[in-house]
Amino acid sequence: MSKKTEVSREDCLAQAKTQAKTLSEALPYMRRHAGETLVIKYGGHAMGDADLAALFARDVVLLKQVGINPIVVHGGGPQIGAMLERLKIQSEFIEGLRVTDKATVDVVEMVLSGSINKQIVSAINAAGGTAVGLSGKDGNLVRAEKARRTLRDPDSNIERILDLGLVGEPSEITPDILDTFRESDIIPVIAPIGIGPSGETLNINADTVAGAIAGAMGAARLMMLTDVAGVLDKDGELIPELTVDQAKKLIAGETISGGMIPKIKTCISAVEEGVEGAVVVDGRAPHAILLEIFTESGAGTLILP
Repeated sequence: MSKKTEVSREDCLAQAKTQAKTLSEALPYMRRHAGETLVIKYGGHAMGDADLAALFARDVVLLKQVGINPIVVHGGGPQIGAMLERLKIQSEFIEGLRVTDKATVDVVEMVLSGSINKQIVSAINAAGGTAVGLSGKDGNLVRAEKARRTLRDPDSNIERILDLGLVGEPSEITPDILDTFRESDIIPVIAPIGIGPSGETLNINADTVAGAIAGAMGAARLMMLTDVAGVLDKDGELIPELTVDQAKKLIAGETISGGMIPKIKTCISAVEEGVEGAVVVDGRAPHAILLEIFTESGAGTLILP
């Protein structure tokens, strides 16, 4: 036997021991979370990177196989923007929300419920799971009202209502179809499209849909995959855990700022609606979901009541 072969086998044995140790340490967490519902908002860089997308699919399948009930809600802003540009349809944003007319909402639905949703479904199926793609229109899952934003003129101090078009906010979640999937092997993958009061299609922020579904399902966790490690303090260090009150104070004190504010507000709302905990985690980190659920240290910022 060559020395090279011996070293190779030693390396393999060491790797196998590490894997066995990891599984042993994860077992208590698997037991703790068995039977629980986990709502995952999937987007950002994690969704755009093929290798990370494949790892995400495998991790979601593993969650289902150990008895956890994962529900995936996905975004797709960059893909929508690229398609609108390709079709030469102009769009603008107000407070982070895309102003949506009929032509735009048709593209939004096509991209979200079509190509993106089916890519995620296919990835999960390829990893050994059984995924089914839905939008909020299926089974009246997400009923919505038109979103409105108020803009105050700094000179006159006069407020005016901005019409964002076919942009919605969840008004009611009907979780019957998701309750059915919970008792099966099926992993639902949901596009954030809602149905309006008159049956119109409404484009809804994916974070908001994930939070609303987590609350309606009484989820143990809402997990927001982002492109940052979590909530950072003034020194740029990760804050591993926050109460709702602490999170509100960090927003008021501008430690939490910019695009992180709506994500944390969604987490706060979900927890106040009965979700046991909401976590913001870096979706760019391989196996971020498993690290958060199956390790003591977690992988992001956990917000608790």
